[in-house]
Order: sequence, then structure tokens, then C-alpha cells
Amino acid sequence: MCQTSSSTPLSDLLRRGFAASDDAAGSDLARAVARQVQARAGAATEPVPVERSSRRRRLWELPRNVFCPVLGTCLTIDRLRRLTAAVLPDCAAVDDYELHCRAIAESARRSELSERLQRELDTRFERAVRQSRAIKGHAALVAHWRQACAGSEVAAALWVTLTHPDCDAALEEQVQRDIHMLQHQAGVGVRADVQRLDALQRENGTLGRELAAAQQRTTQMLAEKSAQIERQQAELVRLRARLITRDTTIDDLRAQVAQLEDASPSLRSRQAMARQIEQQQARIRELEMRLQGSRRQWQTPRPTERADAGRPVPSPVVAVPVAAVPPGGAVLVAEDLRDKAVLCVGGRTASVPVYRQLVEVRGARFLHHDGGEEDAAGQLDAHLAAADLVICQAGCISHNAYWRVKDHCRRTGKQCVFVDRPSASGLVRGLEQAISTAAAQVPSN
Repeated sequence: MCQTSSSTPLSDLLRRGFAASDDAAGSDLARAVARQVQARAGAATEPVPVERSSRRRRLWELPRNVFCPVLGTCLTIDRLRRLTAAVLPDCAAVDDYELHCRAIAESARRSELSERLQRELDTRFERAVRQSRAIKGHAALVAHWRQACAGSEVAAALWVTLTHPDCDAALEEQVQRDIHMLQHQAGVGVRADVQRLDALQRENGTLGRELAAAQQRTTQMLAEKSAQIERQQAELVRLRARLITRDTTIDDLRAQVAQLEDASPSLRSRQAMARQIEQQQARIRELEMRLQGSRRQWQTPRPTERADAGRPVPSPVVAVPVAAVPPGGAVLVAEDLRDKAVLCVGGRTASVPVYRQLVEVRGARFLHHDGGEEDAAGQLDAHLAAADLVICQAGCISHNAYWRVKDHCRRTGKQCVFVDRPSASGLVRGLEQAISTAAAQVPSN
């Protein structure tokens, strides 16, 4: 038996075996095989560089251990069930986990379902896939993945990263780790969301009951307001009917008044005169009562008058005679008022009829001038010339009329009584003073 070292190459062994053979052709074949084996053995000992393609990897070209995170993160279970319904009809009745496992098994090879899943994921993340074309190099891809983990587009980044040409086994491992932890965090978030949802549902129930109570109160208030509005509308209709009835009555009465006025044109003036006469009669009765009281007062002698009998008593009325009666001149006594002309200068226009009656009831003739308010100033001289006695109500005449009255009476010696405040009682006192003054100036026999 031939002893060989364990380090003897296989080609040496073959060369020795073929060399011992007597056949020359076999020797040549042995040498060719030895050279080929030696070449292959030498090639096996040298590292062969892995050539990477610039094409994105397909779903079925990915490692089997990434199918679970890809299908579970990038597709909803409802969408996965719709995609598998046409390809795997027997999966229609299975639960979600069994469906997920069947999809993983189909993704490991190129099949109708894996191609459907490939198109679905490329369509769903089309924008992210288009943007990933600008990522060049392994480091840039790792940075892109880390940035995506901090954002909200994790599913798109997962699909883009795993299918990128620069994704190696180490990055695949890191992506699976990150997705695993994110799924844990998502589970915690889901549980927190469930708790918040429960709290919100309880709060919603409470708010719903409060809202129902508020709506019930609002409905009741609306019903009450509607009833109140109806009552007010009914009252408004009733008041409008009363108003229409009143307006109709007023129109009828106005028509009757118009007919009466047409039948008697002087009716309104007679009514006004009747009212004026009634007022004047009431005033006359009042003045007569006051006159009688004044007469009784003057007829009763006072103690001082008894002591000073024979001396004339000054009048209590605020009046100033502007000129004394000249010696030998005619003076007015009570009886001399009859058929005499008494001029009243000034006074209220509405009181002129009362003045007239007070003068005429004593037998005198009444003359009046308003003192320059309405009557012409030239008429004053004519009235002064025709008057036997002048009563000037100085509080309501013009300055020009006042001085003309005063100057005329001074020049002619005509008796004049001035009254500060125009009134019927002032006129009566003026007449009484004029009579008493005239009586006091009559010489005794």
C-alpha cells in the first residue's frame, strides 16, 4: 500500500496513479484532470468578491426572515385578505394569523400572490421609492433608515430600505431589530390608546346623557315659548281688532261732526263763545264776591280813621297819580263814573271782556288800548283825549306808551291810576282808588 501525506495535493495523487499505467492515452487524460482539479482547488482557496446589482430587489428575492415585518407593517390585514382572495380561495375562512403565515410562505418564491404583493407595495409607497433613487451608498441608506425610524413613515422606509440595492445582511438585521422594538412600542401605544378610548367612551356617555337632558330642557323651553308667542299673537290680534273698531268709531264721529258743521257753519264759533262766556261768568262771580268783601272792609271805619276823621285816607293799592287835579277842575266821585269814559291801557287780551264788564257795570263807558303791543300807537292819543279816567296797567305796556300816558295826564290834569300787575282785581282796586281819591278832593260845605 502506498503511504501518502495528508498534505499531498490531489493532483499528485492522480499523477502518480496515472503514471503507473501502461496506457499513454490514460496518462495524458490523467494529467489534464490533474491540471483542472488543481486549478479548481486553487480557485476555491481565493475569496471571490460579491457583485451587487443596481436593480432594486423583488419581494421574493428578500431573505425569508424579513417577510413577517414587511407584510405585517406595510399592509393591513384587510388589504392582505383582499389580495389573497383571488389567488388563494381556501384562505377566505382562515383567521388573521393563518392568513399571515400563508402569505409569508407564498412570498418566498415568485408566484402570482408575491407579484401581486410586489405591485401593491410599489404602488402604495411609490413616492418613497421614487425618492430613494437619490440614496447612493450603504452609509446614506443607513442614515435614511435611522431618520425614518424617528418619523411617521416607517412602513415606507422599511420597504424602501430592504429592497434597496445597497442593503446588506447587517442592515437587514438592524432593520428587523428596530421594527421589533417599534412593534413593542406600538403595542404599548395601542394599549394606551385603548385606555384613552375607554375613558373617552365613558366621557362621551356622560356628555351624551347631559346633552339629552339639555335637549329635553330646550325642547320644553321651546314649547313654553311657542305657547307664549301664540298667546301674545292672539292678544295682538285682539288689540288690533279693538284698534280697528276704535278708529272706525272715530271716523264715524268725525263724519258726524263734519255733517253738523256743514249743517251749522257757526256752530264752532258759538261753542267757543259759550265756553268763553262760561269762563267770564265764573270770573265775574269771583270778582263780585271779592268786590263785596272789599266794600264791607272799606265801609267799616278803622280806629285810626276815627282819630283822624276829616283827613283823607291813602289808598292801599300800589298806584301813583301822575298829576293833581287843578284848582277848580272837575273831580270824579262815585256817581260821576256814570256815562264817563274809562280808558284801560294794557292788560291781557283774554281779560279785556272782564275789564269791560267791570267798568260797564258801574255805568261807565269802557275804552281799551293794548299799550303798543298790537294796536297802533296813534290810536292811543285819540283814546286818551276821549277818556275821563285812565287806568294804566304799567306791567304790560311799552315804554313809549307809558311815557305818552304819563305826559298826557300831566298836561291835561286828567286823573290817572297806575297798576303794577295787570289783573281784574287790580282794575277793580284802580277804580275804587280813583273814586276814593275823587271823593276825598271834593271840598266840604
